[in-house]
Amino acid sequence: MQKIVTNIWYKDNTAEEAVEWYTTLFDDAKVTGTIPYIEDAHGTVGNAMVVNFDLAGQSFTAINGDDSAKHDHAMSLLINCDSQDEVDRLWDAFLANGGSEIQCGWIADKWGVNWQVWPTEADRYVGGPDKESAVRAVKAMYAMKKIDLQALKTAYEGE
Repeated sequence: MQKIVTNIWYKDNTAEEAVEWYTTLFDDAKVTGTIPYIEDAHGTVGNAMVVNFDLAGQSFTAINGDDSAKHDHAMSLLINCDSQDEVDRLWDAFLANGGSEIQCGWIADKWGVNWQVWPTEADRYVGGPDKESAVRAVKAMYAMKKIDLQALKTAYEGE
């Protein structure tokens, strides 16, 4: 069992819907268990209170709650992508399902959960050994919503 598990709060009984959608994004995703509301709980008896699930080898818990908690991108789920194609596929999926673009690779899904869709190769440019080049790449990144790996490389190389 994973010692530290990310716990995500959903309002309006949408945890199951969110988890069902998340599991379509990753090949090895699955629901690992559901805990229903019981009598004297804050939800409808029999409806899911908690949904446990795995995405890309990580365990998560989704909880159906009220609207007292708000998500923002100060806490987000980072998706390390192997290619621009993977970045594009995930970004487009989030947008098509009601998501909203933020900046620098962050995107909020339709439930307000924030993700950062990041090509791992981008680290070579925004954290590269040549400081002037890295500054150019970071400035280029600040102007982006979805990360464009080629544009970061071009900025880093001074082209």
